[in-house]
Amino acid sequence: MAALSFLDRQHTIAPPGYSRWLIPPAALAIHLCIGQAYATSVYKASLVAHFDTNLTNIGIIFSIAIVMLGLSAAVFGKWVDHGGPRKAMFAAACCWATGFVVGSIGIHTHQLWLVYLGYGFIGGCGLGIGYISPVSTLIKWFPDRPGMATGMAIMGFGGGAMVASPLMVKLLNTFNGGLVPTDSVYPGDVVAKMFAALAVIYFAVMMLGVFTVRVPARDGSRTVGSPRKHMPNR
Repeated sequence: MAALSFLDRQHTIAPPGYSRWLIPPAALAIHLCIGQAYATSVYKASLVAHFDTNLTNIGIIFSIAIVMLGLSAAVFGKWVDHGGPRKAMFAAACCWATGFVVGSIGIHTHQLWLVYLGYGFIGGCGLGIGYISPVSTLIKWFPDRPGMATGMAIMGFGGGAMVASPLMVKLLNTFNGGLVPTDSVYPGDVVAKMFAALAVIYFAVMMLGVFTVRVPARDGSRTVGSPRKHMPNR
């Protein structure tokens, strides 16, 4: 589609003078969002009460998402490298946000399988694609510091839970009319609204990374902060 041509790899090549230090914030914009997967404990008890089920059945949501993380990373790994980071990050943002939307519908309609499908399967695909695309891009930009590049990405993924927990608590309390349950169990419609809000927030933040990310020029043109040795564009 012509409207999405800006996602093509050739449109993400860095111009001369582009600072490679703009890439870590783009990667963090993705990883800080998908790191929310490790903060599901905030609303687990609420879902158990809402669906009148046990913690094991709710925990399956997270399990599906992690399984899909690994599968999608393995299946789409070559496509991520061939299509370029911008296209991959956009796909990750769409899957991640869609997962929350479908999950919100599932909570609102009391259909647990929709939460499995949304947050688990669709969101899990966003997790996998969103996890590998920033890492591979950072390594291309920092061939002289591969350990640091990988560490920056992992830091964002781990820090996503630290950011998500207070954000979700704030949203839950807001949608609950400012009331904080003593048992931390919120009504299902409140959790559904939180999911919908997270879809919008995370999609917006991830799109910042989509528009910021670039790939090194094939001719090895110098960029601000690049090592003296020409960087390969694998």
